[in-house]
Amino acid sequence: MSAHLPASAHLASRVALSAATPLSRTGPRVDDWLAAKRRRPFGAELIPLTGPDGLTGPDGWSFAPDTGDLTHATGRFFSVRGLHVRTDAGPLPEWWQPVLVQRDTAILGIVAKEFDGVLHFLLQAKFEPGNAGLVQLSPTVQATSSNYTRVHRGGRTPYVEFFTEPGRGRVLVDVLQSEQGAWFHLKRNRNIVVEATGEVPEHEDFHWLTLGQIRRLLRLRSVINMDARTVLGCLPFGGPGTGEDTDTAGPYGAEPAGLHSMTEVLSWFTGRKSAHELDARLVPLRSLPGWELREGRIRPADEKAAPYGPFSITGIRVRAETREVHRWAQPLLAPHGLGLAGLLVRRIGGVPHALVRAEVLPGHRDTVELGPTVRSWTEADGTLPAHAPRPEFLDLLLSARAGVRYDAVQSEEGGRFHHAETRYLVVEAGEELPLAVPPEFAWLSRAQLAALQRYGYHLGIEARTLLLCLNTL
Repeated sequence: MSAHLPASAHLASRVALSAATPLSRTGPRVDDWLAAKRRRPFGAELIPLTGPDGLTGPDGWSFAPDTGDLTHATGRFFSVRGLHVRTDAGPLPEWWQPVLVQRDTAILGIVAKEFDGVLHFLLQAKFEPGNAGLVQLSPTVQATSSNYTRVHRGGRTPYVEFFTEPGRGRVLVDVLQSEQGAWFHLKRNRNIVVEATGEVPEHEDFHWLTLGQIRRLLRLRSVINMDARTVLGCLPFGGPGTGEDTDTAGPYGAEPAGLHSMTEVLSWFTGRKSAHELDARLVPLRSLPGWELREGRIRPADEKAAPYGPFSITGIRVRAETREVHRWAQPLLAPHGLGLAGLLVRRIGGVPHALVRAEVLPGHRDTVELGPTVRSWTEADGTLPAHAPRPEFLDLLLSARAGVRYDAVQSEEGGRFHHAETRYLVVEAGEELPLAVPPEFAWLSRAQLAALQRYGYHLGIEARTLLLCLNTL
């Protein structure tokens, strides 16, 4: 490393080189390798929650007699509980819904290593029961503490020692981040990248990729899974000479260029947290107004009453010889449409900026995290339901033609959601998009977003995917 180059700037340069490297000489072609992994015999069959062939039976899942909560006999893994929400933000002041509760902090860890002077990242061809296509590319380790401590009495989690044992490598990224605040209650994961200093054993289900290869795969539908995207999004992409250096001169790095100073950005963010009231409390699942157990699922009686899109709770039975446990059953949250997360961007003073929104979601730990410009949902064919809210800037986002920089459908977490997919859009606008925006929105430069990404609970999970897509354009 150059004596004159700060460590973070040096890392950003290495990340930029990896992103500019579209080919790798490590292992077989990733497309052929992944296609072969997807041809393996997996089984995932939706089942009702109740009944002789249902989830609540010999697999350890049951409805608690006192609350009706859907829980596992071990008391670990996760549970489905009720949530009662009151807030002064958003289209509804009060509602009830099921919510996923998981207190384990998962490790989302990626092992990195240089080959031929270029950083590579070790991704896994991982089966998840709710994945579209079943197998997607995940982090090296994607496991809750229940998994890697083998509560389920399953096999050992490969490579977990790189994240649980000191001295295995150099930490490049290590931060606690949230998951979907609309569907999880206070869920968090440890996002970590470790650059191995020694040999890394080979495994047939894992493949080394450059960020250039990953960038191409991000253009495809539901290949890079949500957990890989959130970890890779934490890497610094700005480098020396770009105007987006990520030095470590202060708590959020050196002062990155932007329409607003970092002090002004943090003051705005704190102000948005203080501006809203949010009371989101867990309640018994059986006491949820407007929800019913019907046709083997927990369903909303009125889909119009769901502020973040309608969904149901279903069961699934799984067979996967490549997982730590080969057969199991579990509940999944199943959205009834396609999510939409859009980011409007423009250059201000020659510097790329994104228009982000301070989002109040019931599962957030601190009320507000930064989200995309637009969050909504559509029918499976892409049409907007008549009863769906029309958030600010939606029409501008969807009417754009020439300025579309990124447009792809990506999966959300397949271990807890069934075929949950989101259309991610990055649209570049010109001066027709004003600098003066409503108070819940702010223009942040890409470098400012990257600086905030280094700390937990600043950027929501959809914003982290969009930042990764923006950085790899």
